[in-house]
Amino acid sequence: MRIGELARATGVSPRSLRYYEEQGLLPSERLPNGYREYGEEAVRQVAFIQDLFSAGLSSGVVREILPCAGQERPQGDCGALLARVRQVRDQLAQQERQLAGRREILERYLSGAAAPTGLTPPSPSPAP
Repeated sequence: MRIGELARATGVSPRSLRYYEEQGLLPSERLPNGYREYGEEAVRQVAFIQDLFSAGLSSGVVREILPCAGQERPQGDCGALLARVRQVRDQLAQQERQLAGRREILERYLSGAAAPTGLTPPSPSPAP
């Protein structure tokens, strides 16, 4: 399938698909006319790449993961890669805890339960 067909099938822009190819994440064949041709497995691979990006992984880490996630047995050891992915997961969990703490501070401030030093919570607007 060509890039436009793959874009429609996956909901990913052709620009992003070209980026995936440039980063070594998505292989394609070049036709004599210069068009890109993708295999049927490209739809599944693009969805997987999107999931990994949504999880906060960089294209470098995604590039390392793809050989370990395919149906063929990987040539290298994926143990170190799994440890790296766990580390990224743990970093995301830490960021989530920090965000939850910040959100809680803002909720307490907005509810009037607590105010940061030197600030007073906003006054409720009068009812119409």
